[in-house]
Amino acid sequence: MTKESDKERYLISILGEQKLDGETDKVEVLTGGNFIKRKDRFFIGYREFDEDNPETFYNNMIKVEGDMVTIDRKGPMQSQLLLQKGKRHQCIYRTIAGDLNIGVFTKTLENRLDERGGTLEVSYTLDFNMDLVSENRFFIKIEEKQDTVR
Repeated sequence: MTKESDKERYLISILGEQKLDGETDKVEVLTGGNFIKRKDRFFIGYREFDEDNPETFYNNMIKVEGDMVTIDRKGPMQSQLLLQKGKRHQCIYRTIAGDLNIGVFTKTLENRLDERGGTLEVSYTLDFNMDLVSENRFFIKIEEKQDTVR
């Protein structure tokens, strides 16, 4: 087995929804990636390619630890979201125009992950200067690829 296939032993399905100014935008991503459990933490890693510029991609790492989810996105524009049920965190979102300090309030967090995969569902709001910007929700399903040989 090659190193590349080792990294993408899992099928990661992501359904995202964002409500902004009365409009709902939905995104579906189905990609290969990696998934590992270390002690009481789960790590989900995958690449996300820019539809407009296929040579541009982001490395995404989602860490799930108890009631806390951290999403690190590295690439041309970086961000880190801290999601903790019932809590609001200040996060940095890098854009071409500069860094934005945004508030993230996690309404629900359902972690159904185990050693083999599972699901993670989170709903949260984003605010800027305490003004609501958007309501967001994502559902991630992780399963081992069927053609993976151990």
